[in-house]
Order: sequence, then C-alpha cells, then structure tokens
Amino acid sequence: MLSRLIFYCVCTITLTAACNIAFAQRSVDAARDYPARPIRVVIGFTPGGQPDIVMRLIAPKLGESLSQPLVVDNRPGAGGVVGTKIVAEAPPDGYTLLTASSSHTISPAIYAKLPYQPLKDFVGVSMTSNATYVLATSAALGVKNVKELVAMAKAKPGQLNFSSAGTGSGTHFAGEVFKQATQIEALHVPYKGVPEALNDAIGGRVQFTMAPLGSSIGLMRDGRLRGLAVSSIKRTGLFPDMPTIAESGYPGFRWDSWGGLFAPAKTPRAIINKLNREVVRVLNDPDIQQRLTGMGMVAAPTTPEQLDKFVAEQLALVMQLAKKAGIQPR
Repeated sequence: MLSRLIFYCVCTITLTAACNIAFAQRSVDAARDYPARPIRVVIGFTPGGQPDIVMRLIAPKLGESLSQPLVVDNRPGAGGVVGTKIVAEAPPDGYTLLTASSSHTISPAIYAKLPYQPLKDFVGVSMTSNATYVLATSAALGVKNVKELVAMAKAKPGQLNFSSAGTGSGTHFAGEVFKQATQIEALHVPYKGVPEALNDAIGGRVQFTMAPLGSSIGLMRDGRLRGLAVSSIKRTGLFPDMPTIAESGYPGFRWDSWGGLFAPAKTPRAIINKLNREVVRVLNDPDIQQRLTGMGMVAAPTTPEQLDKFVAEQLALVMQLAKKAGIQPR
C-alpha cells in the first residue's frame, strides 16, 4: 500500500513538472515569434489626454523595435471602463494591450459592478509616465489663487461646478480629493475626455478643473486657462512660480497622474517580459524623456511586478479616500 502511494506521488510530481516545463516552453516559443502582426493598444479616453499623448509618443519607437506597428485605438466612455472592458475580454496573446491611467484604480470605488477586475483580469507590462495635475480656472472667473477659489466656493455652496474627463477618471477623483481637502461643495460635471473638460473650463461653463499638466501647458501659456496650483508634492519646473496645493494652505495634499501599459491576464510571461524590455528601453531614450519633460510629464519605467504592486496599493488607497469623501459606488 505504501509503495503504491509513493509511486502515485512520484508520478503526480513528475507529470506536474512535465506540464510546467511544457507550459514554459510554449511561452518561450510564443515570445520568439511575437509579434507576427500589428499590436492594438486600446485607450479608454479621447485623444489629447495623458495616456493618449504618451502612447502616441512612444508607439513609433516601440513599433520599430518590435518590427510591427502599434495601432492606437481610442475607445472613450464611462471613465475608461468601455476601453478597459475590451482588453479584459481580448485573447491573452499580446496583440491587444491597454494604456490605463489613474482611472484604472479609481473605477472600483465608483462602480459597484465593473465588467472586469483590475488585479484579476490584467497583468502589468510597465508604468509609462507620471505627472502632476493642475488646478485651473478660466481667466475670466477672476480668482488668482487657491484661497480665492475656496472662498468663492464657500460663499456660494453647491453653485460651483468642476469638470473631469469622465466619471471615475483620474481628473474626477483629483477634483473630489480637492473638495475633501478644502471642505467645499461643488458639482462634478463629467465629459468624454480631458480636452472637452478643459474647453468648458476655458469657456466658463464650469468654474474649475483638475487636469493633467501636460494637457494644459499651451492653454495656460496663451492665457486661455489660469493655473492656480499643482497637485504634486513639489513645484513643476515648467511653471516654477505656480505653488503646490499643499503650499496654498493644505499641507500634505498630493495627487499624481500616472499611466501604465497592461495586458490581459494569462498573457504568456515571456511575452510580457519582451514587451517590458522594449517599453523600458524606449522610455529610457533621452529624446523621449526630454519630450515628456517638455509636456509636463516624466518617464516612469518599471518592472511588471512593480506595476502590479503599485496597482494593488493604489486600489487600497483609493477605496480609503472614497470612503472619507463619502463617494458611494453606484
């Protein structure tokens, strides 16, 4: 009896090891031939936002190194949920990728029933960028700093509006965090993307917005948009005279905008590693780094494991912040 049990255990272990070896070999073989056709990169927002800007900047160089073009596909809707769902349901073969932003970890705090789970249905390739948000208003509004905006909001409780790139987007949550920190009342007005949210801030149809700095530089330089403060812990070198929100009377305030590249879960690890090597190589290119800096962003390459860990930490942080802000999933 004992000998049979030992024999069974040995056979089971041997079979498991053989299966693991075969799986690993298939993964290596898949990466060796990958990519054999164009790669689709889905972005859940309209053109002009940080995820779109970064991917369109690095896609040509990635295409050169991978010997296949990367086709950027904007699928806006529901704060990035529409595009993210497309990738979650795509075959895990490396030919459909997701460029996600802060909304990737915010949506679970906004929607009670998401058609995917950020940790379960995706695997990280690499973080791509990091940037600050800028608290901005129309120049015609007449406020010149955070103190004046907060005073206006408190004098007219519930009468001020702020725009975002969509419910559950990073810009939405940045505005909610600002409301929480300053204890003001303001109505959230969601749009399809950052450009639309900025347009209505410029036109005065909303009183303020929290937009990625990279999308706002030109508008602030030509005077159509007035930047009051940045959300990062330090000032930006592009606008060194613009204070941080923390410096403006709210110590400890910080909320950054980030972007990352993801693949569907169960994508072969060898393909993930190959993509990571090429993304990191492109992001370390001095020309790419210089161009990102000029747009108010910094290259932020990571390992797949570091991105997955970051997403898990952000999910926990966002849920905590949402609870404090009284944001209920719907």
